Amino acid sequence: MAGMTPLLSRRARKNPADSTVTLIGKPGCHLCDAAEEVIAEVCGELGARWEKKDITQDEELHRRYWEQIPVVLVDGAQHDFWRVDPARLRKALGG
Repeated sequence: MAGMTPLLSRRARKNPADSTVTLIGKPGCHLCDAAEEVIAEVCGELGARWEKKDITQDEELHRRYWEQIPVVLVDGAQHDFWRVDPARLRKALGG
């Protein structure tokens, strides 16, 4: 039996505290404000870190994401844009 791969492997559950959620948006954006509320609530509930980046202050972020803001990254990978689904964010964080 040694060396056999199990049919149903289980991955260890991700610890939300090890993740960082990044909100990329701009001041005065109502969708960005709504996304921030969802992110703050979910990250607060799960203990994940989160940060906010202003697309108007970063030329590369502006070039990449201007037409999609707000954009949400989880550990540097794009997770969502325009609207943030709380259940989907919880799942991505392992909650």
